Amino acid sequence: MSRIGKKPVTVPKGVTVTVNGHAVSAKGPKGELSRTFHPEIKIALAGEQVTVERPSDEARHKALHGLTRTLIQNMVDGVAKGYLRTLEIQGVGYKAEAKGNGLQLALGFSHPVHYPAPAGIKFTVDNNTVVKIEGPDKELVGQVAAEIRSLRKPEPYKGKGVRYQGETVRRKAGKTGAK
Repeated sequence: MSRIGKKPVTVPKGVTVTVNGHAVSAKGPKGELSRTFHPEIKIALAGEQVTVERPSDEARHKALHGLTRTLIQNMVDGVAKGYLRTLEIQGVGYKAEAKGNGLQLALGFSHPVHYPAPAGIKFTVDNNTVVKIEGPDKELVGQVAAEIRSLRKPEPYKGKGVRYQGETVRRKAGKTGAK
């Protein structure tokens, strides 16, 4: 039995949720999100709570039950508070700056790397080395952070590259001089 799926999603003040069949849309101060869910899962809006029900106790219905409830909760939280991912850039000459509707990165290549901001994503840069990615869609914020990190992953010898804030990189010992 999905323990997560049984919990109703409480809609906070300032957020409106509409359920139209299998499509759910949420609107709040941080933006608007909509998503279509699996047709076998029943979604109902009762007052200030969204409930999710499954048709049977099959394994796939149990999985969809918890997944659907969690995705709806993420939508509601995103339009109410928003999501934030922070990246750190380490390395001599490595830096970032918010330029236009995107991010300009100097990551040790012979050319600057431009990363355009998807719709709904906002970049802020502190001290040229800390990039904050904000938006209402948790999935999109995480995807953008992963794509920026993949431009220059932290290497194990000097630790240079783009990493998540608080991420620890396992360091390797370099070469030792032979006698």
